[in-house]
Amino acid sequence: MLGRLLPSPHHPARLVVFGFGAATLLGALLLMLPVAAESRTVTAPITALFTAVSAVCVTGLVVVDTESHWSLFGELVILGLIQIGGLGIMTLASLLGLLVARRMGLRMQLIAASETKTLRLGESRRVVIGVIRMSLAVEAVTALVLSLRFVFGYDQGGWRGVYLGVFHAISAYNNAGFGLYQDNLMGFATDPWIIVPITAALVIGGLGFPVVFEVTRSLRRRARGRDHRWSLHTRITLTTYFALALVAVVAVIAFEWTNPGTLGPLGALQKLLVGGFHGFSPRTAGFNSVDVGAMHSSTLLVNDVLMFIGGGSAGTAGGIKVTTFALLAFVIVAEVRGEPTVHIMDRRLAAPVQRQAITVALLGVGAVVIGTLTLLTITGMDLDAVLFEVVSAFGTVGLSTGITADIPSSGQLVLIALMFLGRLGPITLATALALRDRGRRYELPEERPIVG
Repeated sequence: MLGRLLPSPHHPARLVVFGFGAATLLGALLLMLPVAAESRTVTAPITALFTAVSAVCVTGLVVVDTESHWSLFGELVILGLIQIGGLGIMTLASLLGLLVARRMGLRMQLIAASETKTLRLGESRRVVIGVIRMSLAVEAVTALVLSLRFVFGYDQGGWRGVYLGVFHAISAYNNAGFGLYQDNLMGFATDPWIIVPITAALVIGGLGFPVVFEVTRSLRRRARGRDHRWSLHTRITLTTYFALALVAVVAVIAFEWTNPGTLGPLGALQKLLVGGFHGFSPRTAGFNSVDVGAMHSSTLLVNDVLMFIGGGSAGTAGGIKVTTFALLAFVIVAEVRGEPTVHIMDRRLAAPVQRQAITVALLGVGAVVIGTLTLLTITGMDLDAVLFEVVSAFGTVGLSTGITADIPSSGQLVLIALMFLGRLGPITLATALALRDRGRRYELPEERPIVG
């Protein structure tokens, strides 16, 4: 009987969804326990479920203040869900990517032995061990820097400073955006010893394990005098990620330079620090060092685009991923030029990959549109705020203009669905599309309808 309820191992996408669903339900039950709340009372099921989904999907949207509502036990449950969600997503996404590569016959540089086209047990172990080592190493270094700053810079002596450092380090690396301060990181907006380590951690986690592994391996090989060429995936991810980040930083600083509610009161260097942080944070980190609700509509729209695109594949970031965005851009360029095939960085892009990118992007647009229309109907709030909230949930970002707690329970259920869909949808959908590639026994007569 149990075997019938569990998903088949031959359907890895279903297995991922089942695993994260089970973790979410367990987390919600733990958060409903009286010991999980500061008041020692039972937390409402919708609040516990929303928080558990937000933590497992490493989003960061909250309907209650994390530090004041949850007890130490509740905070540790949230921290555990964040770690499980981030680490599990990276591990499973990397393994699924390797599985897809084997099925499609591609040579993806995911692990040291990925020169072969086989998916062996040893390779799987190396992927898992590599992800865990990288995660713990980045979190440990970030936690050390943050803990020292909290202890010696803000008089958070004893274990409190260490706890703050560890919590925010794990939240940052996993791009969760959960904070133990009511105003998130607004109290540290101009402190580079807090902002810079958190930014570095969220960037490393958001790039994805395959990219970080390949870059570090390349540096080691070059240090030994051996040349190493980056894979197409790594080149696309790095180029697109930091190009979008540069555009985002410039846009935020330009649009908010004189805004009295955000960057206006700060000095020039402080504006650059805050603007730089908010250029990277919408890539699904979810931390904020200024009041997002006070931003101009133009800045909110820039954030909407960044949150929808997200970060790198097989990482802790959400969105449709920068590789999907880049592939679509190259497809458009090729079509405008009238070229019969799409070429990217000295490589030809396969037609099935183009269809997969278009499918993931358009389904993402559909989810955002439907979610926005639904929340507008339920809440009657302004379009700017509702669209921002929906894209933040779908992109698993966690940034908010401050309306999350005011959304009724039915609207929170919509956000729960969007967070779960946004976190697992692109991974499972892309994998399912690749693994279901099959030939057609016949073709119908060709006809060209009018386009445009």
